[in-house]
Amino acid sequence: MLACPSCNRLIHKEALQSLAREATEAEAAGDITESLQKWRDALELMPRNSKQFAIIADKVTKLGLQLPNSVVKPKTTNGDLSRRDMSRGNTNTRKSASVIASVGAFGLLVWKSKILLAGLTKSSTLFTMLASLGVYWTIWGWKFALGLVLSIYVHEMGHMIELRRYGFRTGAPMFIPGLGALIRMKQNVVNARENADIGLAGPIYGLGAALVSLGLWQVTSLPIFAAIAGVGAWINLFNLLPFGSLDGGRAMQAMSRIEKMACIVCVAVAWYFTNESMLVLILIVSVGQLFVQKNDTTGYRKAAILYCFLVFALTAMSLARSLADQMQLSAT
Repeated sequence: MLACPSCNRLIHKEALQSLAREATEAEAAGDITESLQKWRDALELMPRNSKQFAIIADKVTKLGLQLPNSVVKPKTTNGDLSRRDMSRGNTNTRKSASVIASVGAFGLLVWKSKILLAGLTKSSTLFTMLASLGVYWTIWGWKFALGLVLSIYVHEMGHMIELRRYGFRTGAPMFIPGLGALIRMKQNVVNARENADIGLAGPIYGLGAALVSLGLWQVTSLPIFAAIAGVGAWINLFNLLPFGSLDGGRAMQAMSRIEKMACIVCVAVAWYFTNESMLVLILIVSVGQLFVQKNDTTGYRKAAILYCFLVFALTAMSLARSLADQMQLSAT
């Protein structure tokens, strides 16, 4: 019980006052994430239909807009070297560019290394990860199984990093053998924008993991890395399906009708040039959601741009699967 049924007086008044004071102090100190965490803790002590809940939820929404971007672009220090290679007609330019891209992606993945590695310290994550590894091992061998499990782990930790950035308290990732993994949220989102950012963070980090695998393929010429990159990208592409609690569904809930139409066009263009069958399913569901799902009147341009970028990038990366197959056939 959060409020008195007769007088509607908040039962946890003292705790709420303490949390409000701590949240205000954190905001004044410039720690927006800590402030968000305190306000979210306060929301759990209020009835959702109360006036106080609406006020704090609005506060959380405004604070979320003050957060810095969750994705840090890796600095490029090899631009002059790349230009010199091009001017000399170096035949290894393409390979070097892929290596540089993989290094940049690796920098993105270790940007918050403490959080990335935190999941491995949780017994629930480690045990379920090993269970999934065992299942995939029996089907595809340990090398591909390990790469696939690590790709899924990075995807889930992308969600966790974004959840922590927004001040959420969450559980550790849990693997479900044969189905992937999930993170159990202990608190509810209060607006569509933060839900979109949380949803798209998984595929962003998943793309980074695929780029690292692709870079390793370029360095080692081992087709297994191309296969891991391609399948990992395909799994992340599947998560862009705009349905239910999938990452794509979260993203499109924050978009306006125009932005959704722009995303549909991007998916159609990607399918036209690649014939990737997954895009057909995404296209069909996206068109359906255009009429079924409620459109956000304000929209969220960032989510639409990121969604289109991920569609193109992940579709291109998924083609590495067929490249690996072709290399294996030519080798035999």
